[in-house]
Amino acid sequence: MKRKVSGVWYVLAGLLFLNSCKTSQRTETATWLEKSVKTATHQLTRASEEYSPGMNPRSVEPDGSVRLAPANDWTTGFFPGSLWLGYEISGKKVLKQQAERFTLALDTIKDFKYTHDLGFMLFCSYGNAYRITRDKKYLPVLRNGAANLYSRYNEKVGSIRSWDFGEWQYPVIIDNMMNLELLYWASDKFKKPVYARAAESHAMNSLRDHYREDHSSYHVVSYDTLSGKPVIKETHQGYGDETAWARGQAWGLYGFSMSYKNTGEKKFIEQAEHIARFIMNHPRLPKDKIPYWDYDAPDIPGAPRDASAAAITASALLELSTQVKDGSKYFAFAEDILKSLSSDIYLARPDSAHFFILNHSVGALPNNSEVDTPINYADYYFLEALDRYARLKNIDLKKI
Repeated sequence: MKRKVSGVWYVLAGLLFLNSCKTSQRTETATWLEKSVKTATHQLTRASEEYSPGMNPRSVEPDGSVRLAPANDWTTGFFPGSLWLGYEISGKKVLKQQAERFTLALDTIKDFKYTHDLGFMLFCSYGNAYRITRDKKYLPVLRNGAANLYSRYNEKVGSIRSWDFGEWQYPVIIDNMMNLELLYWASDKFKKPVYARAAESHAMNSLRDHYREDHSSYHVVSYDTLSGKPVIKETHQGYGDETAWARGQAWGLYGFSMSYKNTGEKKFIEQAEHIARFIMNHPRLPKDKIPYWDYDAPDIPGAPRDASAAAITASALLELSTQVKDGSKYFAFAEDILKSLSSDIYLARPDSAHFFILNHSVGALPNNSEVDTPINYADYYFLEALDRYARLKNIDLKKI
């Protein structure tokens, strides 16, 4: 005789099953997330004790020595910025103290006028310092830095000049999209609307001139300063002029999502989604979603991976997921990237890699510079992505 099972029991069984699935998912998330946060906090703490303010860790050389970044190096703001993010994530007061020490050592950057990278150099360091502490002592440097960045804007071209070297007449690189954030912020903070107008014009030009029909990006566009028209398009740090350099695609994705956040311009969010689709659907993207240094590198699958491009992409996708109605696909893709970066392949072991957090990034392979090595901006955007992820999941990282 068959026993009848009450419908109530089916419901209870279903609820128990769903609850066990949720518990399993929470456990899985806690495992990789906790591992990454604890490793990052440990490495940052040790690094802050190992290195001296003003000469910040940039990468690891082929001979195993550390490449240090002085104040005039474009990457110099990432390590202090990572310390601020590490403090924000962990709540460890020692990281706050060290973040302040390493940030204040970059005071001289406020007078630099010869670089477009003032956003990287100052907004990652002083910008995070002010955002987290609201201490006004950080504002004068940010004010001067924004004014100097704006001074590189050319009205005829409608863009901010990137490099002051080379034979280009007026070079603008896709990386420069990232430095616009300092101008957007400073425009509001210091009541300088011309800063925001310049930033928006620059973004519009990059949208129009840097992108191909498939929504991949050139690295460099050089303009004629008399006509304001582009005359050269190339990919200086990629495999070839018509290839898709991975970090360049990540810079663009991040930059257009950030520009949309600051302007509400519909074209910017549309472009961010175009770039996201290019990256997410690329046939040569590996299964773990950590791209090769160039999507068109000739030696795939033997080409070096670029964890920095992956970390930037993950952070950008998490932001993008909050800006569109169907953002869940971007969140899920970013989550997969973070899980991969949290694996033993990419996440450094505690006390290894000269206290960097991520292994396997690529700086400028055509110049044989920083190939398959830890790099400080990979760490910075990885930390930012972990923080964004936790906020969206309503996870208090200080308690894991």
